[in-house]
Amino acid sequence: MLQDFIRAALAEDVGDGDHTSLSTIPAEAQRRARLLVKDTGVLAGVEVALAIFEEVDPTFEVDVLLEDGTEIKPGDIVLTVAGNARNILTAERLVLNCMQRMSGIATQTRRMVKLMEGTRAELLDTRKTTPNFRICEKMAVKIGGGVNHRFGLYDMILIKDNHIDYAGGVTQAITQANAYLKRTGRQLEIEVEMRTRAEVEEVLKITESGELKVDVLLLDNFKPNEIQDLVQLIDNRITTEASGGITEENLRAYAETGVNFISSGALTHHVTSLDLSLKAY
Repeated sequence: MLQDFIRAALAEDVGDGDHTSLSTIPAEAQRRARLLVKDTGVLAGVEVALAIFEEVDPTFEVDVLLEDGTEIKPGDIVLTVAGNARNILTAERLVLNCMQRMSGIATQTRRMVKLMEGTRAELLDTRKTTPNFRICEKMAVKIGGGVNHRFGLYDMILIKDNHIDYAGGVTQAITQANAYLKRTGRQLEIEVEMRTRAEVEEVLKITESGELKVDVLLLDNFKPNEIQDLVQLIDNRITTEASGGITEENLRAYAETGVNFISSGALTHHVTSLDLSLKAY
């Protein structure tokens, strides 16, 4: 999947040729460059950069000095690359685009994870990602200390408000999801979004016998005191996840409710990229 992304990204950027490099740099020229840090944060994307260099030119000599997850500061050198000058220039922008955004995501994730320290809650990402860049964004969340939630629509069943309304209610949606898994033989978790305490009580009642399963309850847009009350009601019978309206300012309050997971779209869509550059030397 990562290789497919890299090939598509290079095709988008290079087209029928990097005509600037083709016209100004001799074909046989061999040069070196180093990836410099110009910002403070958490490094992410080294693994992706190595894959990009390998795809562009397998003969590159790359020396990695700092690994993913390292806390970085201006002046640090992440890696050096040596090889064909034209090919270094071809790889440059894709390497930087990926690493700058990934490092921004890892930095924000690390900051939010630290706010939750001492609680049992873990921080989840979401599907609120950049189209065709999800693999890198989710890698960055993991590097920052977060937990990857479902990657796409195919790897779990997440019944949200619109699914419930279209299905005719919570019980109907859960019943149909369980029947689908039985019919298809698929082994997928079922998560259900809860909008009211009454819906939580309904799920607890219909799953009591064990004939219908729900693996996770998504407690959406509740206040911390309401989450705490629902966590006590659920009493570890079903895993819980809080989401909706959660910011860095109130994250700690949600984490202290006893909920198992907290999901945040802000990990991937409210991010400032870190400043990195690739410079010849």
